[in-house]
Amino acid sequence: MQSRNLSEVHSTSSFDSPFKGQGSSTKIPSFGHYKKSSGNEDGPKLMQYFMVGTMGALASLGAKATVQDFLVNMSASADVLAQAKVEIDLAAIPEGKNVIIKWRGKPVFIRHRTEGEIKEAEDTKWESLRDPQPDADRVKKPEWLIMLGVCTHLGCVPIGEAGDFGGWFCPCHGSHYDISGRIRKGPAPLNLEVPEYDFPEDGKVVIG
Repeated sequence: MQSRNLSEVHSTSSFDSPFKGQGSSTKIPSFGHYKKSSGNEDGPKLMQYFMVGTMGALASLGAKATVQDFLVNMSASADVLAQAKVEIDLAAIPEGKNVIIKWRGKPVFIRHRTEGEIKEAEDTKWESLRDPQPDADRVKKPEWLIMLGVCTHLGCVPIGEAGDFGGWFCPCHGSHYDISGRIRKGPAPLNLEVPEYDFPEDGKVVIG
């Protein structure tokens, strides 16, 4: 009896599971699917192409939106377009007087010149001036002198009916302009600029 028990003990290994016939409770996952696909790169490549194409399309849409926003912001607004031209009633400006208006953010001088001022401007020896220019090239009608009110030295606004030549004087650095707006004395290098303008009818001027 004792020998039989010993034989039974020796026949059962200490490494054997004591739960015979119940199987293993641990399930090992199968990686066969991945092993099969590792030899075929069509799937991953298609996914890469799809991702690259998608990112390219999104980048194109973003660039288009950015360009559109930039163009919209750079385009002139309604109030700027409205200031592109300005019409002035000349009948409200008496002879011998200056009027200052604002056009495109800059002052514009409009002078209704007298007969004496016209003669003085025309008789000046313009050939010897710093910026030689005859009065006839600066006006379309002798009685109306229209100029930008910006000193050509450093951009100050000159004072009308002042200076040594009866025209305009810039107190910032001492530039003197005559009755035609030509530089006669001081550091300014050029005459006062004449903007684009036209007379659509008598008593009206359109600047711009």
